[in-house]
Amino acid sequence: MTGGVRKRGSTWSYYFDLGKVSGKRQKKEKGGFKTKKEAEAALSKAVSEYNHAGILFEPSDITVSDYLDQWYELYCKPNLKYNTQVGYLRIIEGHLKPKFGKYRLKALSSATLQEYANLLKMNGFSKSHIVGILSVMGASMDYAVEPLHYLTANPMKYVRFPKVERKPRERIILEIPDWQRIIERFPAGNRFHIPLMIGFYTGLRISEAFALTWEDIDFDKREIIVNKQVIKRNFGADVRKAVEKKGKKELKSSWYFSTTKTESSVRRVKFGEVLYQALKQEYKAQSANELKYAEYYTIHVLKPEKDEKGNTMQRIVPIQKCVETYLPRVKMVCIAENGEYTSTDSFKYCSRIIHTELGLAFDYHSLRHTHATILIESGANVKDVQTRLGHTNIQTTLQTYVHDTEAMASQSVDIFETATRQDRPS
Repeated sequence: MTGGVRKRGSTWSYYFDLGKVSGKRQKKEKGGFKTKKEAEAALSKAVSEYNHAGILFEPSDITVSDYLDQWYELYCKPNLKYNTQVGYLRIIEGHLKPKFGKYRLKALSSATLQEYANLLKMNGFSKSHIVGILSVMGASMDYAVEPLHYLTANPMKYVRFPKVERKPRERIILEIPDWQRIIERFPAGNRFHIPLMIGFYTGLRISEAFALTWEDIDFDKREIIVNKQVIKRNFGADVRKAVEKKGKKELKSSWYFSTTKTESSVRRVKFGEVLYQALKQEYKAQSANELKYAEYYTIHVLKPEKDEKGNTMQRIVPIQKCVETYLPRVKMVCIAENGEYTSTDSFKYCSRIIHTELGLAFDYHSLRHTHATILIESGANVKDVQTRLGHTNIQTTLQTYVHDTEAMASQSVDIFETATRQDRPS
């Protein structure tokens, strides 16, 4: 790049060559400086800004705290789903900034980061928590190398994650008598009956089950169409404000329809006679309740909004039936007698009752786990179970849901005994 300063009349100006635009070389020039020294200083600043595409700082000066804020704005907000953004931001604000925020970005070394990784283990963090924290740091450093070119190499590249004995996650499999106790405690007509039935008889994730509308129930084919999930998020505020409100009452939170967890999660799940009759009964009961409560019945409408990426999302807005609105109505499957939405938050009450009154270990995911385990124990094709659960690959199904239960162990013995019997037919 060529450039310099020159005197024009009684003042000084600077100039330098820019890149070619449409094949023609461009030049930037600015005058009006009283002295040569002022023009040279202005030239140096202008060239620096040009080379850094408008960056108002030298990359070597930026702190880790400021850089993480920049990475969050440039990469996380446009590319990550809302819940992932929340998770990343909690790690940034709760772990990375307090530890490294005052460092200059270029001062970070592999040794410093390795010390931190080891400290996390010594402080008793679980393996998944350690991996989560270090992975966020590693991803942010990758971005500093490419495409930002703030660093020449990622210092996390040489950090070894400390070995932590992974505590096996408790996976609750309900016995059939326990399931009967649960469903008797929450019979037909109770707002938690249908969510429980859907979880047990289909294995849907909690976010999928509570996102179902009656349009998603194909009674003729006896299939549930899974094409979305529900998430809770702040409206009219970004993720950072939501994270800052943690522990406080969030007056502006609401439920939204979101895309499914993965592309493989979009599926049609068949159901049998028991769930068919339960859904039919619930559909008729909801129609009767709407007539009973009349204008005081709660309905739900969809309000389109924009997320951080500029994509349209649908907010589920509850209103009384008597209120006029131009927004389209959506008929949720999981609702109370008066039409109010039964959310994943509402379901926590059901879980507490099962814990305290029935004395059972339980969470909604245990319904999914029980569903899959019963299928596998009964000889269902693992590939079919994978599709039914919406897993991306079969390894997830095998590693997560196929366990050595007593029934499986006995079945294996029987198979081996039959295969090795001397008197078996040739």
